[in-house]
Amino acid sequence: MLIEQLINGLTLGSIYVIVALGYTLVFGVLNVVNMGHGEIFMFGAFMGVVVTNILGWPLYIAFVVAIVVTGILGYFLETFALRPLRGKEGVSHLAPLISTIGVSIFLENVAHHFFGSGNHPFRTSLSELKFVLGSTTVYYVQIIIFVIAILLMFGLTFWLSKTKAGKALRASAENLAVASLLGVNTKRTITQTVIIASAMGGIAGILVGIAFNSVNPQMGLSFGLKGLAIIILGGLGNVRGAMVGGLILGMAETFIVAYGDSGYRDAVAFIAIIVILIVRPQGIFGTATTGRKG
Repeated sequence: MLIEQLINGLTLGSIYVIVALGYTLVFGVLNVVNMGHGEIFMFGAFMGVVVTNILGWPLYIAFVVAIVVTGILGYFLETFALRPLRGKEGVSHLAPLISTIGVSIFLENVAHHFFGSGNHPFRTSLSELKFVLGSTTVYYVQIIIFVIAILLMFGLTFWLSKTKAGKALRASAENLAVASLLGVNTKRTITQTVIIASAMGGIAGILVGIAFNSVNPQMGLSFGLKGLAIIILGGLGNVRGAMVGGLILGMAETFIVAYGDSGYRDAVAFIAIIVILIVRPQGIFGTATTGRKG
């Protein structure tokens, strides 16, 4: 029983990590919480339903389509909701946040219009494949979700630390003005970052659909808020914190359901926010003061 809960916790936590990494990338560069990320994630999940259930194409094509569609949505979000507000005098620091909330509401309504309300089944043959390990049943999809999350974590870490584009992103996150003076194309870096973050949301959406066998237009809000809880838990803008925070939340929710009252499952994320803000406002891996961009 314990091993089964650990596996379930790792699976759920891995999905949360991918969602949270998208938040972290955008916050790290723009110092903005992208409230539209959850709905972009939801569109990725629906692309899986369209490709696999309606069109009958293979699952790997669903991943490709989800990445492309959510990447495009990320591009439009940055171009029309964030860029016009950036660098403008007299614009409130809350304006980008409000703008992304508007995008969130718009995308949810679009999803309602095209896909309808309620749950939509996400059927794949992969969901039924399993093997028995002692007294524990392990589904192949759980292993695949965990492996994809690990690959994305290490791939993102490598990209940030070893590639020219990743170093440009880190420089932009440290100080946009200075990075621009040093020759970094900050406009391109910001757009690239939002697209990558959105594409990661698309991947997470497909994985959620596979894991839970259904998707709905409201799922973006729930997972989006949990992604926000995770980046606060781990430390705003901290990639390692997003990884650890996602796994902690996934484990906590799983054990609450297994050994407590499942009705409190969703409350765990928000209790975590309150506790962390009281005990350690900067998060597990955050710093008390940040030298943000000027």
